[in-house]
Amino acid sequence: MVRRILCTATLCVMLAGAAGCKEEGGVKVTSFNFSGNKAVTTGQLKSVLATSASSKLPWGTKHYFSREQFEADLKRISAFYLDRGYPDARVTSFDVKLNQDQTSVKVTVNVAEGEPVRAERIVFEGFESLPEQHRKSLDTRLPLKIGAPVDRALTQASREAALDELRDHGHPYASVHLEETEGSSPKQRVITMRADAGPVATYGEIQISGNATVNENVIRRQLTFRPGGLFRQSRLQESQRKLYQLELFDFANIEPVGTESKRESIPVRVTVTKSKHKKVNFGVGYGTEEKARAEIDWRHVNAFSGAETVGVHARYSGLDGGVRLTYKEPYLFSPRWSVTVDGQVWHTNEPAFDLTTRGGKITATRQFARGGGPVLGRRPSMALSFTYTNEYEESTISDAYRDDLSFRDELIALRLDPTKGESTGHRSAVGVDATRNTTDNLLDAKRGYVTTLHAEKAGGLLGGSYAYWELRGEGRAYQKVGTLAVLAIQARAGAITASGDENELVPFYNRYFLGGATNLRGWGRYEVSPLRFGLPLGGTKFTNASAELRAPLFGKVSGVLFVDGGRVWGEPVGDFENDSGWRYDVGPGIRYQTPIGPLRVDFGYQLNPIEGLLVNGKAEARRFRFHFSIGQAF
Repeated sequence: MVRRILCTATLCVMLAGAAGCKEEGGVKVTSFNFSGNKAVTTGQLKSVLATSASSKLPWGTKHYFSREQFEADLKRISAFYLDRGYPDARVTSFDVKLNQDQTSVKVTVNVAEGEPVRAERIVFEGFESLPEQHRKSLDTRLPLKIGAPVDRALTQASREAALDELRDHGHPYASVHLEETEGSSPKQRVITMRADAGPVATYGEIQISGNATVNENVIRRQLTFRPGGLFRQSRLQESQRKLYQLELFDFANIEPVGTESKRESIPVRVTVTKSKHKKVNFGVGYGTEEKARAEIDWRHVNAFSGAETVGVHARYSGLDGGVRLTYKEPYLFSPRWSVTVDGQVWHTNEPAFDLTTRGGKITATRQFARGGGPVLGRRPSMALSFTYTNEYEESTISDAYRDDLSFRDELIALRLDPTKGESTGHRSAVGVDATRNTTDNLLDAKRGYVTTLHAEKAGGLLGGSYAYWELRGEGRAYQKVGTLAVLAIQARAGAITASGDENELVPFYNRYFLGGATNLRGWGRYEVSPLRFGLPLGGTKFTNASAELRAPLFGKVSGVLFVDGGRVWGEPVGDFENDSGWRYDVGPGIRYQTPIGPLRVDFGYQLNPIEGLLVNGKAEARRFRFHFSIGQAF
């Protein structure tokens, strides 16, 4: 203690003398770091301290040394460690380096953490009313883990989680008290959670207010609880989310009323505030693949007083464009089923072909209740969709394929007129899509995973020009590395097959290609697939995997290192090679965070170029590609 006081005094005298040499501003802190901290990161320590380093950018914020702040920070460090289960942690010394002009300083604080106090056991008393499976798994699902330091924040979070579990099983008046006692050694603790479950209660009368322009029945049908049902806190939270999903309200709140009287039947109050029902969104942008982009989206929610949505979406870009009309009914037999009807005229301009689609689809979607109970914190979003598609499609092969006479036989095999390179067809298909999402942020995930599965059957009893089966799957996983970096992994695969001639029964534009801003970034869009005379013709099977390490650099800027791999193959058309072989690329990227997602620039370098590949009619001359877009690659 005496040594720390002397060190502090010495540091303050040095900096006070240096500050006197400046006319204004004091001594700038250019570096503020820690040594000896292993249990917590330097970033965690800095986040609770007043002293901080100045920005390295010329226009960035400057921070100056303050004696009062620094002395308070020394106390905060000890308190910070104490809250995380390290009662013996202390600041042993600090190193100070003034520059020659004595106008700036670098400070390093040396910390001795000591041994932590660990949780030896977690004992539960008074939780007998919980279902046996929930009770047995409760201690493994709590934030505080057995054998870990007794972190005060995690201990309190565990108490709240245990309390929520009781409130989610009919005990709205439950209380949980913590008791900490010494375990088998002075550095071991037994954490006892003692619960008073209180009486079992049910939902009572539902009171609704604020719905000036929305029918009360629209609100009631979104609620996942009914009067007389067993009280569950999670049902209130789920119902509140479903009200927001209607996009009818700026504010929606659901809360029990009069819980202080400990009634057996608890009234519930639903309060809403209307939002604008007619909404227009404009968007413009630019990407290396789609070039200039402009779009407009107009929607009218509650169009027929039943929360229905009518919308028009128009888009133009170098890749696609057109007009799409949408009608959505959010309530189909129950609030968990919805139906959407789409009609469109859409044009797609890909490197290998152009495609114009006219027609529509109808989709019924089942949203599943967010499972796992309140203890888990992040709750998965799950959905199952059934779609019927009826579209007329016209495709035109690109000039590079059409003008090459050696492609005549292949164009005929692909049902394309060899003089015009055109094809028309009627696609009648049913599809099933399943999705599970546990990520914390759809635009820029830091943890969790996403899985999707798509199955489609065209033709047969459904009629149409094409007859095939298709199955595609994708998985993405996100995991924090340390406290700042994120490891992101993506894997995809798909196959399409027909009972007869695949070249006749599978439309050309449904064949698989890789390459571009979201998969094999060392190549351009649609450049990786089986070749014929140097031109990609697509395949009937593919697999693709990518991994990224994302880490912040400064401010809103972060960096990425990535590696991609992929392969496309299938039955040959004519005598062209039926396998592109595995292709790999690596590279760095830069991200700049914006309100609509990260602005992205990637540089992909091919590890094994495709021999004989033609790009824009010429032999591939570059082993790299730049990609510029909005949003993460996956």
